Amino acid sequence: MQPGTMGAMRLPSVLTTRDLPWAELQAARIDGDLVGLGTAFIPLDEPVAAEHRARAVHADHVDRVIAEQRSAAWIWGAMATPPPRPELCVAIGARVRSHHTAPVREVVIEPGEISLVDGLQVTSPLRTVLDLARFSDTFGAAEHDMVAALLTGAGLVLDDCVAELLRRRNLPNKRRALERLAAFGRGQPLLTR
Repeated sequence: MQPGTMGAMRLPSVLTTRDLPWAELQAARIDGDLVGLGTAFIPLDEPVAAEHRARAVHADHVDRVIAEQRSAAWIWGAMATPPPRPELCVAIGARVRSHHTAPVREVVIEPGEISLVDGLQVTSPLRTVLDLARFSDTFGAAEHDMVAALLTGAGLVLDDCVAELLRRRNLPNKRRALERLAAFGRGQPLLTR
């Protein structure tokens, strides 16, 4: 099967139940034509890129939704697999309902903290690092690897993250994030609380 085709019909490179019924997607997966990508599917021979991961995360959500935290880390290639449920947010005042499979948080976010990936909103790598440091229940080896991959992929250094945290006033979990990033920078065991 040619990428983006199924029979004679031209289809998007990332397929969801908006494109084909669930049974047809599963049949194509079983036949070896498609592989799963989060809750979406792509042709077997399609190389996976950030655009595909962004489309998979946003498949069931409105345009104003922003992929954040682990979903953003996955889109940026800092995780091998997506989180079990998409992690999504909207700017305060956007008034988007939570989807039944994924809650949507309202957050204060600046335009520069949002990147567009194939026209879809994703927190920037810097904002993603800060959110992971601020909101992760634990900050162990998996989070360390995500932060390292995000910093490397975006050409950032830890000082960029610390400076951004210090620039902000009244930021929830700011102290926690600074402690976690300081431990990350020293290469010492990571804090878990």
